[in-house]
Amino acid sequence: MRGRLELLALAAAVQLTAGSAPGRAAAAPALGFPVACTIGQGCEVQHYVDLDPGPGVRDYRGGRRTYDGHNGVDIRIADMAAQRRGVDVLAAAAGKVLRVRGGIADISVRATGLAQVAGRECGNGVVIDHGDGLQTQYCHLALGSLKVAAGQSVAAGQAIGRIGVSGQTEFPHLHLSVRRNGAVVDPFAPAPGAGPLWTPEALKAMGYKQGAILNLGFAAGPVSMEAVESGAVAPPGADPAALVVFGRAIELEVGDEVEIRLLGPGGAVLAQSRTPLDRDKAQYLVFVGRKRPAAGWPQGGYRADYTVHRRGRPVLSRSVGLRL
Repeated sequence: MRGRLELLALAAAVQLTAGSAPGRAAAAPALGFPVACTIGQGCEVQHYVDLDPGPGVRDYRGGRRTYDGHNGVDIRIADMAAQRRGVDVLAAAAGKVLRVRGGIADISVRATGLAQVAGRECGNGVVIDHGDGLQTQYCHLALGSLKVAAGQSVAAGQAIGRIGVSGQTEFPHLHLSVRRNGAVVDPFAPAPGAGPLWTPEALKAMGYKQGAILNLGFAAGPVSMEAVESGAVAPPGADPAALVVFGRAIELEVGDEVEIRLLGPGGAVLAQSRTPLDRDKAQYLVFVGRKRPAAGWPQGGYRADYTVHRRGRPVLSRSVGLRL
């Protein structure tokens, strides 16, 4: 099982969906990207459908960007600060709303425990019927954000709610499941020899990545995963007692080397670390820093560099700057 947050390996969202009556497998409507965000600019695909029938894991590309029994696609936003600002969940295609469920608080399952979400793993959610046995299910929506009702017709791209942290989840994201005649299908690989169910635009937006960098920034002292997730890391002031850079990435692999550096004016390296991973990580936070020099911080530009090296080559990198 992945070292995910640690994410829980039970299949989410089973309780909300009822199976469709058997019917012919007709051509499905193309599914649009179901979140009002841009991949790489505030949101990322965290997990895909697990296609391995046994205890192992395999995503549609043969990789490990999933966990055992995962039955949908998880689209994650950067942190709870983004969640509080509001990120719309969109109907992937036109159809009719079959069911909705609301009234479930936005709180991590780490705080509530599994027993508190038993039977409500999907949290606040919506199921849409697109005809010919095809349904989409949207899970972990924010409390009070549902914009549709059972029996209502919806258009492709219509806002149906907002991303939340309800049900069996530890971070703000949309869990989207696709079913045909009651059986889960992977929208990236719905059947042997069949093409993806996504529109070309959605498929391009969700191009397969070797992991992703969620957060990179500066702080005035050590940071924690909880502070980064909550969006509570305050930026340093004009003359902080310490200057720290932190970075968080998702879906890293055993053997990856995570490098982070703090550079000062003129490019001088003030602090750095390079850490090899001993196992797969669904998310990983690292930070380095330096105390304020006796003479104070030199004025000028400072930079945070974050790089993930895989099998000897960089596969992820990002930099951000700060002026003091």
